[in-house]
Amino acid sequence: MQEFLFYIKLGLNHVLDFGAYDHILFLSALAVPFTFKNWKRVVILATIFTIAHCASLALSVYEVFTVDVALIEFLIPVTILLTALLNFAYVLREAMQVGLYLHVLATAFFGLIHGFGFSNYFKMLMAEEEDKITPLFGFAAGIELSQVTIILIILTLAFIMLDLLKVKRPIFIAVTSILIICITIPLLIATFPN
Repeated sequence: MQEFLFYIKLGLNHVLDFGAYDHILFLSALAVPFTFKNWKRVVILATIFTIAHCASLALSVYEVFTVDVALIEFLIPVTILLTALLNFAYVLREAMQVGLYLHVLATAFFGLIHGFGFSNYFKMLMAEEEDKITPLFGFAAGIELSQVTIILIILTLAFIMLDLLKVKRPIFIAVTSILIICITIPLLIATFPN
């Protein structure tokens, strides 16, 4: 049980680390188009992200598949940028009309990329472990808890902006997405492969 709790904490810290804020940016971009009215949809997307993230960790831990770290470090901000750009589909159309299928596929793919970004460190942690399943489940639980926390913060922000301050939804989505893109551009430049 102690080991499981250690990996839950590791998953929480992995996502909520302000020093490595890529997860927070990605989840913010993912959650911005949603409100409490359709919270289930964004939680489903976050869970798909968690499953894909942990699948890439499992592929790495069991040495089935590995990816060049430099490429992954560049692809992570690309996923944030693409997610923020996808939000403009919500600006132009009603939220429920935007294809969930496309959003699910993109989120799963982005989860795989983010998981490979953490896979080398996680693999080193797991080197001495006989049982690799328990730590993977603990880590997944920590990631999911932290993601739900970030989503609740973004949905609360959306509630304040849309319902209390009466900002128009398309404006809120567009401005927030542009802000996320502006924060992501330096990450893209810093990690661009030479």
